Amino acid sequence: MVETRRQQIENAASVLFRERGYAATSVRDIAQVLNLQGASLYAHVASKEDLLWSIVERAAGRFEAAAAPIVTNDAPAPQRLRAMVHAHVRVVTDDLGNAVSFLDEWRFLSAERRTAVGLLRDRYESRFRQVIAQGVESGDFAQGTDPRLAATWLLSALNGIATWYRPDGELTPDSIAERYADLFLGGLTCPPAASHPDPIADPTRRTDP
Repeated sequence: MVETRRQQIENAASVLFRERGYAATSVRDIAQVLNLQGASLYAHVASKEDLLWSIVERAAGRFEAAAAPIVTNDAPAPQRLRAMVHAHVRVVTDDLGNAVSFLDEWRFLSAERRTAVGLLRDRYESRFRQVIAQGVESGDFAQGTDPRLAATWLLSALNGIATWYRPDGELTPDSIAERYADLFLGGLTCPPAASHPDPIADPTRRTDP
């Protein structure tokens, strides 16, 4: 499939946004990567923020498309959650620039667009909350598990992969996903620890060595 000039610009921008950060990347930097004059680039994009918005929307669509079919199939919750971990890792590792823009650089968007991204991110996270809640209800996951907290924990760890994954590293995306899935599922199937006082609020707790 032949890339359009707009796609080439977005791909170049996503790489620079990941390597340098959105704020430190100029339109001139993006144009130079493609051997374009600034005026030529503006014939395809309205602004640097519009580029970021397009990249974020594209990444959000990829995450959603990867997870949504898994949520609605008839497999047991642990199996679906494992598949969702694999799907998330594949989206992150297939295009690190897009993933980083969606996970981090979106904060540089306008207030209206940040609100829109927040809704997209919450909808995606709700897919994980739904499967975890179903696993608790079916008895596959420990009773007392908080689906919202568990989904936040899981996605925080998965999103961190974008900061250290290297295509030439020792671990493949599938091996990373499988190891992470083992950790998550192991944690979700263990009964929660008995409640105990907050150590900060407990006046009887010793603080000396």
